[in-house]
Formats: sequence, structure tokens, C-alpha cells
Amino acid sequence: MPESRKGTDPRRCKDASRRLVTDPTRPPGAPCAPSSTAGAHVNRRRPRIVIVGAGFAGYECARTLSRQAKGAAEIVLLNPNDYFLYVPLLPEVATGILEPRRISVSLTGTLPGVRLVLGEARDVDFEARQVHYTDPEERKGSLPYDRLVLTVGSVNKLLPVPGVAEHAHGFRGMPEALFLRDHITRQIELAGAAEDAAERSARTTFVVVGAGYTGTEVTAQGVRFTDALARQNTGLRDGGPRPRWLLLDIADRLLPELDERLSRTAERVLRAQGVDVRTGTSVKEATQDGVLLDDGEFVASRSLLWCVGVRPDPLVDSLGLPTDKGRLCVDEFLNVPGRPGVFACGDAAAVPDLTRPGEVTPMTAQHAQRQGKVAARNVAASCGRGAPRAYRHHDLGFMVDLGGLQAAANPLHVPLSGPLAGLVTRGYHLMAMPDNRVRVAADWLLDAVLPRQGVQLGLVSSWSVPLDTESPEVARVPGGPTA
Repeated sequence: MPESRKGTDPRRCKDASRRLVTDPTRPPGAPCAPSSTAGAHVNRRRPRIVIVGAGFAGYECARTLSRQAKGAAEIVLLNPNDYFLYVPLLPEVATGILEPRRISVSLTGTLPGVRLVLGEARDVDFEARQVHYTDPEERKGSLPYDRLVLTVGSVNKLLPVPGVAEHAHGFRGMPEALFLRDHITRQIELAGAAEDAAERSARTTFVVVGAGYTGTEVTAQGVRFTDALARQNTGLRDGGPRPRWLLLDIADRLLPELDERLSRTAERVLRAQGVDVRTGTSVKEATQDGVLLDDGEFVASRSLLWCVGVRPDPLVDSLGLPTDKGRLCVDEFLNVPGRPGVFACGDAAAVPDLTRPGEVTPMTAQHAQRQGKVAARNVAASCGRGAPRAYRHHDLGFMVDLGGLQAAANPLHVPLSGPLAGLVTRGYHLMAMPDNRVRVAADWLLDAVLPRQGVQLGLVSSWSVPLDTESPEVARVPGGPTA
């Protein structure tokens, strides 16, 4: 991503929201006029709407606009990959339950009327109304726009802990999930072949930092995966150590975002599976041989998974626009103040939470998906179709898959646990997925009756998925921009 523009005014959302947000060149209710800023596109008949990013917000915005526009506008979706990734099920890919393509929804196959452009946005020229990008073959291009929706999402959150950037891996994209699946399998196989007891113990010890949704689900699925691999491995089955998982968090309990009862349920289930849950604990230093905890204990391990949270995509910081804790300032209609025709939503935007005055909506898929739908409606309204609507959404509850039939959930704020919560959680995921439901359900059924496949393909190396990457959805390749 480009470096931040120097000398920009670090204004806050509160100040920026006072600025004019409507297009002074278009009377209220008038239709969009095709942009005339790029000579090659002066004669375009239809207005062009460019959506940057195909996460939950971008995908839902594109899908809603394609249904509303009905050919009246050109909808262009700029994204590094040709799929929408259903991130909540990513831990099941990393642990051998689901095949990668099950949670990868084809953009061209499910978004009729939307033109896909493969590439990563590098900059936005608001005066010329163009998005500059680089495609997968490192060719540079630009997309003129009449309306722009920024849904660039988020990347791994970094903390200044020595050694973490070099020895830890995040969990935000498909490349990281594929690497983790191979890495876990490899460590179990190497442990089974090792004769040294200390090496066996280190290779079968997995440390997860961050006990939020991602860290908890990865740990819950991971411990079942390693137990299954160990049972298949003769070197570990006959007297070898049982794989050990440590889940660390500086907070005083797991899943601090959830109701305390659900947090206790999750901890009870994990401990019953053999997970060493340590709250009020963090990593002081990471090395290639293990991690040093802040209480002075050194844990020998070859596996450190970093799930401490996310931060907005670095593109946001490069735009020179007002931000709030790194997220792009917008008003309740998802307009970017002072930039007519520009909208933003999802993790990259600090959307005012009208249900909690003075706060912004959290970075969750539930909010991003619904914001994408509202953004589409407001883009259409800015072109003279319908009336704009402010974003307002009350949380419908949350669900955490704890492996097997276990889960902790509070749909509509009704606390559930055990197999019932597991059934509700899987039912919700099937309904929320825009495609591939039958394939996902089939994989769940096969996992229930067949053993896990302990096979490493070696397609994604550790070098390809650095923790500090600005593009977790794309694996680094030799000779690429981040090589």
C-alpha cells in the first residue's frame, strides 16, 4: 500500500462531519451524470459506480446495487481475488473440516451485472475521480468513477512485541488458513519422527494469542484437529505427548465482547478439551524456539498464532482524509464528509452507532454486511433513485463455534450453549452464506463420519504469509511487490 501522505490535518470525525457532504453540482434528486474527468470515458452513457473491496460490506453493496440498478448504472468491483471469503468459517478450513473453495464464493458467478476488476487499490485521486490500482500481474491501471464506495476492510493488528512480526502468523485470509493447515500437520508429523523429548514437546505445543472470536474458534477447532492427527501417527500414539494448546489474552476472561455467561461456557468447553486457558497473560517476546510470557515463563513452541485483533487497511491512512482510530470518518448516511459521491463502510469506516450515541459500530461481519446494503441504497439515492437512509442496527447476538457439536451463542440475546447452540450456529452460517451451502453441509456430514485427512500440500510457505502484510488475502510471491 502507498505511504501515508505527509502533512495531512489529523482531523476527527466530529469536526469533519460539519462539512458539506452533498454534491454541489447536482440538484437534490437529480440523476448521476457520467464523469467527464477522464478523456477516454467522456462519452460513457451510464454512470459508473466503483466498489473497492469484496468483503462483507463490498459484496453486499455490489449485490444490492446489481439488483436495484437493473442495467441503469455500470457497477465495477475492484478486488485482489475473484471470490468473496466467508471468514467466519475460515478456522474450519485451517483444521481440515472444509475444503478452501467451500467458503470462497465466486464473484462473477453470484453477482450478475457487476464487472469484476482484479487488482489492489493503491491510491484514490478524488479531484480526478479515479482509483489507481495494480493487477495480479503488476500492471498499473485506473478506474474513473461517478460514485465510489470504499470497503477495503482490515488487516492484522500489530503490537510492539519483540520477535512477533518475525515468528508469528495472523489469521485474516485464505493463504494464512492454508499455511496453518499445512504447518499444523507438518509439526505433528515431525514430532512423531523426533527422538528428542524436548523437540517433540515443542512441536506439539501451539500458542494462540488473543481470546476473541477468532482466537477462541481457531483454538477450539485446532485442538480437535491435532488430537485426530496424533491418533493417526504411530510415533505419537504409542506414548507420545498429547498436543498442547495455550490460549492467551491480556483480558480477564475469554470473549470479553460476549455475555459473561457465554464466556464462562466457552472457557469450560475449551478446558474440557485440554486447552490451557490463561487470561491476564500476554507475550513479552517471541523467538524461533518459543515465546516468553510476561510472567517470566518460557513456552517452547514452533507455532505462534496472532489473533489480537485487526486494524483498518493501510489504504485508509494514505487517502489524507479525516480518520478516527485509523478508520475513515463518515456520517450516518455513510458519506465521506467533503467528498461528494464517495461512501465508505465496513471495518475501514468509523460509522456512527445511532443505537449508542457517541460511539462507532464495531468491526464485525454483522455490521459490515448491513452497512453494505445501506451504502447501496444511499448510492442509488444519490443518483436520484429512492431516498437515503441512515445506518441503524441493533446487534442480533453473536455465535462462537467451539468445535464438534459445541458452541456458545446468544441469538436475539437469548443465551445458548451445547449442541443446541452448535445447531443454531451452523444453521446461521448456512443462511448467511450467499452460495455453496450444499457443499458446506456435505463437508460437515463427511467430517462427522470420516477421519480427518492428515496431508500437507506445501502450497503456501511461511515466508508467503508474513504477519505484517498489508494484503492478507494475497500470498506473497518471489519477485512480487512485497518480496
